[in-house]
Amino acid sequence: MGSRHEDGADLLIDVRHLRKTFGRTVALADVDLRVREGEIHAFLGPNGAGKTTTLRVLLGLLRADAGSLSVLRMDPWRDVATLHRNVAYVPGDVALWPNLTGGEIIHLLVSLRGPVDQHRVDILVERFDLDPTCNGRSYSKGNRQKVALISALASDVALYLLDEPTSGLDPLKEEEFRRCVRELRDAGRGVLLSSHILSEAEAVSDRVSIIRNGVIVESGTLAEMRHLSRTAVRAQVRTLPDISHLPGVHDVSVGEGEVRAHVDAAAMADFMARLSEGGIVSLASQPPTLEELFLQHYADGAA
Repeated sequence: MGSRHEDGADLLIDVRHLRKTFGRTVALADVDLRVREGEIHAFLGPNGAGKTTTLRVLLGLLRADAGSLSVLRMDPWRDVATLHRNVAYVPGDVALWPNLTGGEIIHLLVSLRGPVDQHRVDILVERFDLDPTCNGRSYSKGNRQKVALISALASDVALYLLDEPTSGLDPLKEEEFRRCVRELRDAGRGVLLSSHILSEAEAVSDRVSIIRNGVIVESGTLAEMRHLSRTAVRAQVRTLPDISHLPGVHDVSVGEGEVRAHVDAAAMADFMARLSEGGIVSLASQPPTLEELFLQHYADGAA
């Protein structure tokens, strides 16, 4: 349902140089974003970075000022009604009809996108431990989130847009959510997961885009992004080597037979060769976490 990508997968979302302003406020300055079928794409940034504005443009709820965008080969602003029948969306702040039960709300929302698979709904209700007989007004934040998630996950669509989807969920239900989105990916669906919870994105995502001040500052697989980052190394050696002046080696700590450092990928071979000269007794390395990659882009405190 999307345009073809060079790897053969359909591009469900294809956004290039997207710009959106509100008066003098630039919400999105230059956003490039592509999401493929069979992919969980994490869209990361702190509150105010432009994540929700991007999602609203993708849904046709806001009109872009400039740039090109295609969602399921449709123009979101022009084809909004058709688009909404083919996209499942979970907002960051869920509001429910107060007098309808959770079950009635789920049935209504799913039916907007096609026939209701009640068996699938029932399975999801059980997996997320939701009482569907309660009225919307009686639900806690976590249960309101469950209603929205079940409604989206029970819909048979090609693309799922999830804005802070686990807000209010307990850790067990967060893990259930992760299993569900992996199942969607394995079924060839596309998921755009907007979040500031780095552990969540790291646990499920195939690709990551980091947004800062309305601009995508980094995009790629975790492996690609880690390749550009430093690895933490801790080694016990028989003889302490002189590594203080090696290029690409940072935050060196040497003492009592132990060497600690953060090493650029390009410098790792020379670093390991120098350690080997000292006789390695034990070695431990840790690739940078998504949180460390994320913080590199916000180290100066900009939002």
